[in-house]
Amino acid sequence: MRVKIPQLQEAFTGHFDDHHRFLLGRMLSRIDGIDADIAVLDAQIEAHLVPFAQAVARLDQIPGIGPVAAAVIIAEIGVDMTRFPTAGHLASWAKFSPGIKSSAGKNKGNGSTGHGNRYLARALGEAAVGASRTDTFLGERYRRITRRRGKKKAIVATGRSTLVVIWHLLSEPDTHFHDLGAEHFDRHVSTEHKKRTHIQQLQALGYRVTLEPAA
Repeated sequence: MRVKIPQLQEAFTGHFDDHHRFLLGRMLSRIDGIDADIAVLDAQIEAHLVPFAQAVARLDQIPGIGPVAAAVIIAEIGVDMTRFPTAGHLASWAKFSPGIKSSAGKNKGNGSTGHGNRYLARALGEAAVGASRTDTFLGERYRRITRRRGKKKAIVATGRSTLVVIWHLLSEPDTHFHDLGAEHFDRHVSTEHKKRTHIQQLQALGYRVTLEPAA
């Protein structure tokens, strides 16, 4: 709005009286009060996070996750991963598993009943979208799934991958995050699978395919 200040001043000239000033003053006072409350809450959150500073720092390394998201995740799942024997158990508890569709923190589809956690789901969903803008393994995973199956599937799949990373980082305090890189999929693609895919696509177009090894 700053670039429009001259137009705003012109629009208000002659149309802004004491009544408007009174109402605007009340609104600004309310905003100031809310800002003060938020500052107090932020201070409380930071104080409670002090014992978990190292865990927050480790999760902050994951693409799409910042200090705020890390704090939300730790608040919802804790740092003791002995409750979850494997990363798969954590993903299942959180309802970020195959067959589950997530939208706006709500889970649908097969196996969507049970625990779950809308706060955790929202944090992971936002992290997945944030990671999609990065040139990383998680970012490329999100983009590849989006192209084939849509954004909702990509959010669940990327969120699950993020949870797997989180489980390992919290289970093994000495472990540090290492990004596999966006090119990981190209390096590890199955040649045989890729060949079958191309053959099927050509056959679907009505071609008879015969392959001969290059000389």
